[in-house]
Amino acid sequence: MKAALFEGLEKLVVKEMPLAECGPGDIIIKIYACGICGGDIRNYYNGLRHGIKSQVIGHEFSGVVHEVGSEVKGYEVGDRIAAAPDVSCGECYYCKRGWVNLCNDHKMIGTHWPGGFAEYIHIPALVISRGFIHHIPEGVSLEAACLSEPASSVIAGLERAQFGLGDSILILGDGPIGCLHIEAARALGAAKIIISGNLRRLESLEKFHPDFIIDASSEDVPSRVRELTKGLGVDLAICANPVVATQEQAVQSVRKRGRVVLFGGVPKTAPITQLNSNSIHYNELEVVGAFSYETRHHLKALEAIRTKALSPELYFTKTVSLDDINEGFKSARTGKALKILVKP
Repeated sequence: MKAALFEGLEKLVVKEMPLAECGPGDIIIKIYACGICGGDIRNYYNGLRHGIKSQVIGHEFSGVVHEVGSEVKGYEVGDRIAAAPDVSCGECYYCKRGWVNLCNDHKMIGTHWPGGFAEYIHIPALVISRGFIHHIPEGVSLEAACLSEPASSVIAGLERAQFGLGDSILILGDGPIGCLHIEAARALGAAKIIISGNLRRLESLEKFHPDFIIDASSEDVPSRVRELTKGLGVDLAICANPVVATQEQAVQSVRKRGRVVLFGGVPKTAPITQLNSNSIHYNELEVVGAFSYETRHHLKALEAIRTKALSPELYFTKTVSLDDINEGFKSARTGKALKILVKP
């Protein structure tokens, strides 16, 4: 099969590779498409985690079951599948409490197993039992289903923040994750949606109809948020980008007893942030992290796409072939496309 193999920084090599044999508890999926994720971009430019030097990356994929092992139940050849990459051990302290995203032995498709930038993907029995391999609902296209993985994390993050009907939100970050927060917050009944970003992405942001857009390059974000909320501040601020400076902006933009969610991972080389601890202390703010999701969130994401609470057609603004995958990564990093699909 043809696959794009990560062989070093900024080096994806498209080559013919062997496909693992389908064991009795495994399935093989023929890939239809795989989205380029922010995590993929970090891996492309900074290297894989856990000391892994070479791997077929990519994890926001959909496809059709091509082969089924003799002992597999619940999957048949021809089934349409959407996947998410996380795989938990099922045995640690966190897994026993249902917090599988915090598993002590957390592994991922595209890091520990070959991922979706390929013509086929082998899903071993462990991934079927401990991962997220779900059937695509009727009415959801294979292309649209590729949005379910990033949407899962957004849904989980808003749930963790206890965001709900009548709340106001500031989203710091104008990439696809920021736009997903716009749609998800609206579906949950947001009273006011404010997004902060760079006006080079104005056209993309306007398609999602936030109530207000702040140009972070020329405006003071917390001051502008106070103006838009009559001095109060927002109920929730989401840091949906890899920029530590926006975390302090978030703390200064929420009301008393407001909530701040650190959603986007920042570079490993500069992870330290500075937050005004007096603001947190005297205003009784909550600052929490949000990472990954649980099974129900991936299923909720697929359902949100089915009911059109999310609009996949607004995100996938560029499609590249497997042979042009390096071009796709460069376009994703520069922001020339909101979200890019790779089709083998």
